[in-house]
Amino acid sequence: MRIGVPKEVKVAEKRVGLTPGAVREYIVAGHAVYVETDAGNGIGADDEIYRAAGATILGTAAEVFAKADMIVKVKEPQSAEINMLRKGQILFTYLHLAPDPEQAKGLLGSGCTAVAYETVTDDRGGLPLLAPMSEVAGRLSIEAAGASLKSGAGGRGVLLGGVPGVPAARVIILGGGVVGTQAARMAVGAGAEVTIIDASIPRLRFLDDLFGGRVRTRFSTLDSIESEVRDADVVIGAVLVPGASAPKLVTREMLKVMKPRAVIVDVAIDQGGCFETSRATTHTEPTYEIEKIVHYCVANMPGSVPLTSSIALNNATLPFGLALANKGIRAIEDSPHLRAGLNVHNGQITYKAVAESLGLRFYTPTEALVA
Repeated sequence: MRIGVPKEVKVAEKRVGLTPGAVREYIVAGHAVYVETDAGNGIGADDEIYRAAGATILGTAAEVFAKADMIVKVKEPQSAEINMLRKGQILFTYLHLAPDPEQAKGLLGSGCTAVAYETVTDDRGGLPLLAPMSEVAGRLSIEAAGASLKSGAGGRGVLLGGVPGVPAARVIILGGGVVGTQAARMAVGAGAEVTIIDASIPRLRFLDDLFGGRVRTRFSTLDSIESEVRDADVVIGAVLVPGASAPKLVTREMLKVMKPRAVIVDVAIDQGGCFETSRATTHTEPTYEIEKIVHYCVANMPGSVPLTSSIALNNATLPFGLALANKGIRAIEDSPHLRAGLNVHNGQITYKAVAESLGLRFYTPTEALVA
């Protein structure tokens, strides 16, 4: 199969769909890889390094899309990229379609087969291609919070860990999954006072054991969220409903009773955000203020550490990408995990939560693939 790797075009996105090491694996497996010139610059891999790995370098994204049977990316395709997709072509990348009707419309119109990293599953019921970026984003969320708390950034002027005689910052984490766990690790390590709120008692029990009592845990209710958010210096939005839009757990009214210049970091922004006042920001303009609360809502947080992120992502995506390259559509038919990743096929939405969020008809992957 011919694999295409275009340069990422989302603002400040420096990750790359395939690292040189991953390219070698595709080449050894008998596939051709076409990489857009300078696609790997953000991770320090120039065109010569990709050529040495066996890739063919092409001058434009249009050439890559035209040559490739499968496009491997990092972020959701932008409008110019969607216009280059074609019927029968496989797109393998993050999509986050539920809060993005325009992208969904474009993919449906293209006739392509779109497999979303964020809904591919594994034998344990996990989301193995979402997990590495969730780990990165969770850790970065505390770095972002600490920077945003500084007075020069508009924050309260509070040090996360405090100092002897001065209380540490109160960090509230909404969601105890991969993002929330990694955020808690970093916050605890910084010396902050940490509370995790989650709707799963078994998960809270696990987290209590994991952190050995170094974090507080609370069951998620309106009362618990309101009371914790009111006294917080930082609130991390780490909620995930696979494939669906994130629930709005913190309302604008709640912001009015928070400490002035407290910080919220919405890691769920790719799925629409879990704060009512969230809107996507970029690395170049990461924050804004509403109701005297600093909002950090960068939609591609791991893009700020592209080398770490690209390697971690490729470690996870490689076996699934090779399966698609080796078997094409049949890989989706044969694997329940890739079937779970199928979001769009031949003009049909094939992931239920996405269809429900967008108000569109849902086709099971089996129905869509047979049609």
